[in-house]
Amino acid sequence: MQLSQPLAVVTPTLDGPVLTALALADRAFTTGQLGRVLGRGSEEGIRKVLRRLAEQGVVSAEQVGPAVSYRLNRDHLAAQHIVGLASLRSTFLHRMEQKLAGWEQPPVYAALFGSAGRGEMRPDSDIDVLLIRANDADEVVWGRQVDDLVEVVTRWTGNDTRPLEYTVAELRRSGGEPVLRDVLRTGVTVVGDRSWLGRRLRERTV
Repeated sequence: MQLSQPLAVVTPTLDGPVLTALALADRAFTTGQLGRVLGRGSEEGIRKVLRRLAEQGVVSAEQVGPAVSYRLNRDHLAAQHIVGLASLRSTFLHRMEQKLAGWEQPPVYAALFGSAGRGEMRPDSDIDVLLIRANDADEVVWGRQVDDLVEVVTRWTGNDTRPLEYTVAELRRSGGEPVLRDVLRTGVTVVGDRSWLGRRLRERTV
C-alpha cells in the first residue's frame, strides 16, 4: 500500500486522492482549490470525479456565486469508512507507537524514513524503520522483538519492512551517516524525540 495515498487500496483512479482530501479537511473546496491541494489531475478531471461522487450522495455540492463548492457528506452511510481509509497513515503510526511501547525492551528512538517518511511511497516500496536501542539491551530479546515487528508491519501493509538498527553508542560513532541525516530531515518520529537524535548525530567520541 501507499501510506500517502491510502484509498489506492480500493481505487487506483483520481477518486482516491479526491476523497482523501475531502475526508481529511472538513471544509468545502472548488475544483480549482482541490486541484492545488492534490497537485495532480486536470481541473476538468477533478470536476468529473466530484460530479460522479455527488450523484452517489457521498459529496455535497453547493453553488457559491459562479463556482460550485464540494465537501464530503459526513452523514452518508459510506462516510465513516471513507474517513477511516483516508486516515490509514495516522492509524498506522498509532499502531506502530503502541506496538513499540509494548516491547519488553522498547527503543530509545524509532522513526519511519525513506519514501514512507517522505510520503512518496509506491505500492511496492519498502517501509524503512530506524530503531535505536539502549547499549545494555538484551540482544536476544531485542532481536525477537524486531523480527516480530517486521512480520506484523508487513501484514498490516503488504509492504516489505526494513529495519535499520543502532545502539546508542553506535549512533554516536556513526559520524552522521547520510541515511541518518535523511531520518533527521524527513523522517517521522514514532518513539522518542527528534532533537535527541540531532544531538547524538552531532556528538563525536574522543
